[in-house]
Amino acid sequence: MVALKAFAPPTLGDDMPDLRFSSDDHHSALVIIGTGMAGVGLARTLRRQGDTRTITLVSADSGDDYSKPLLSTGFAKRLSPDKLAQRSAHELADELNAQLVTHTQVIQLDVDNKTLLLSSGTTLHYRDLVLATGAAPRTPFRIPSELAERCFTVNDLDDYRRLHGALTQPTRVAIIGAGLVGCEFANDLHAGGHQVTVIAPESTPLPRLLPEPLGHALADAFQAAGIRLALGRTLENLSQDADHALVLQLDNGERHTVDIALLATGLVPRTALAEAAGLNVSPSGIHVDRQLRTHHPHIYALGDVACIDGVNAMYVQPLQASVKALAATLGGTPTSVSFGAWPVMVKTPLLPVVAYPPVQPPERWRIEGEGDDFTALAEDKDGRLIGFALTGGCVRRKVELSRAAPALLG
Repeated sequence: MVALKAFAPPTLGDDMPDLRFSSDDHHSALVIIGTGMAGVGLARTLRRQGDTRTITLVSADSGDDYSKPLLSTGFAKRLSPDKLAQRSAHELADELNAQLVTHTQVIQLDVDNKTLLLSSGTTLHYRDLVLATGAAPRTPFRIPSELAERCFTVNDLDDYRRLHGALTQPTRVAIIGAGLVGCEFANDLHAGGHQVTVIAPESTPLPRLLPEPLGHALADAFQAAGIRLALGRTLENLSQDADHALVLQLDNGERHTVDIALLATGLVPRTALAEAAGLNVSPSGIHVDRQLRTHHPHIYALGDVACIDGVNAMYVQPLQASVKALAATLGGTPTSVSFGAWPVMVKTPLLPVVAYPPVQPPERWRIEGEGDDFTALAEDKDGRLIGFALTGGCVRRKVELSRAAPALLG
């Protein structure tokens, strides 16, 4: 099979050419919507196991191949967006021997006729369809239109390009949110030479991953390094002053003047396309079984958008396990995905953190350690280990505790 490539002139100011179809109607044995780690990982795995079917990937962004976890480490390493991109969209299409359609939205899924209508006007027919549409940043408050160009989210390489362009010199940055993304970017932007303030309603960082004593240890490490924290606070108003700086007014009357704001307020699975097509969705994602199948034949969901047997795990290890299982299923060997204990390694070098959060609130946290070095063991009412959190030198226990902890999907 020869990779299909048809080029159109750059649009909307993009300096990368689009990869487009040369006709208004196209057929593909497998269509993957999304070119993040899930979509590209699946296509790559299929090719490595010798699959020769025609594959078409549809991307809403540039389609360049990159590692998403590196987005929150790039500023400390002084990495330009081009250096983060491991392959251009053209190189990726060549590697995968596939058609890659970039800067294109899928605006309709017709499950009865097995077709997709693209924003370019093309109708795309599929035999098997994989929805790997990922998750979109949650924006819990309205941003005035005149301030939008200085408010950022980072969820893909194109977002990183935009933020990188705004940080060409030392900059005052407010990060809204103290979860995984907020903390990683706080550490990274601080290491990159920027003045960082973190604002969040929770009393400690990483509230979904760390019990309070460990969260306080991370907060102390951030503050000792010079990162400013406004925790237990919510944003009341966003405006600009006479010098065109952003002014963030908090619920306690505090005002923080910055140059830009980075919103790290969570992610929402992109389910609109699936819901409009009548697939089973909820706030947790597109519902699939352990073989990543929706209730409609030949349609699968993968990655951050997939809710597998009631579980949505937006982390790298579950995604990789899902890719492997779905590639086997599509290759003719139906395979159920299983997740072992998959500890989350948080990229905060100021204080190393590893966590495997319990699915249900624990009966108690048993916490050992002092200073920056803590082990927190989540236990059920019978004293069984159901999760853990580690900081500082105790992160070396991650392998030992992962073996003892229960699998999320066994």
